[in-house]
Order: sequence, then C-alpha cells, then structure tokens
Amino acid sequence: MPFTYPTDISFDCSKCGLCCGDTTKKVRHVLLLKSDAERIATYTNRKVDTFVTEAPGNLPYLYEIQKCSSGKCIFLHDNQCTVYDVRPLICRFYPFELSTDKAGVYIFKTTDECPGICTGTVGTAKLDANYFKKLLKLARADLSDRPP
Repeated sequence: MPFTYPTDISFDCSKCGLCCGDTTKKVRHVLLLKSDAERIATYTNRKVDTFVTEAPGNLPYLYEIQKCSSGKCIFLHDNQCTVYDVRPLICRFYPFELSTDKAGVYIFKTTDECPGICTGTVGTAKLDANYFKKLLKLARADLSDRPP
C-alpha cells in the first residue's frame, strides 16, 4: 500500500477547537461513517438520529454530526471532546486528510488552518512514515467495516 505524506512537520494539538466547528472562513462538516455513528450512539446511550443529519453524496460517509447554535460540534464542551475515546475517523485524522491518486497511491495532505502543525520539530517529534502508516491502517480497518 504505497503512500506519500508531508515531511518535515510535527503536530501538537493546542486544543483550540478550531477543527470542531465553523470559522469565519470555513463551514465545517464533521462526517461520520456508519460505524462512527454506532460507536458514538453506544458510548453516549443515544439513538443515532438524535445527533446526526444525513449527508448524501459523501460516501463512504453517511452522516454529519449536528452543530449547536455557535456552529460547533454538539459533542464539544469547553473545547473538550466529550466523545474523544470514540471520535469519528475524520476527527482521528485531523489535521490530515487522505485521498488517492489515479494510480491508487494514498496521499496524505495537511490543512493550512490548524495552528498545531509546525514545520520541523517544535515542541514535539517530527512525524514520520510510521505515524502515517498507523493512520492508513486505521482508515482501512474502519472503511472495511462499511456496507457495500
């Protein structure tokens, strides 16, 4: 499973909550796989339809987490994720996203909006291929659980 990833970067989450809701420049869509929604439902003892809306046209994602009036994820309180242990795949990946090119090579990209991304090593170790291999393994496992 060949992949490319950003080099000479580190990531240290500042717990700013930027990734969990809308900003002046971006409307955020926290998308969920069916397995994400089921894990959160079990963890919170809620029915799936009480915290999601359908997200047609976003396969493999089926749902989007609802937001509160501030535009933030309903599971974000005082910049803390209340479902962190079972957070969706998309949240586990942030500030990275995964796509594939025409040859089937996986490509990791970073967002330019996250203040926790640093060039080089600032306060934390530089991310290496092993970090991205773990993310890819996580994605492949979660995506293999989805219905055809």
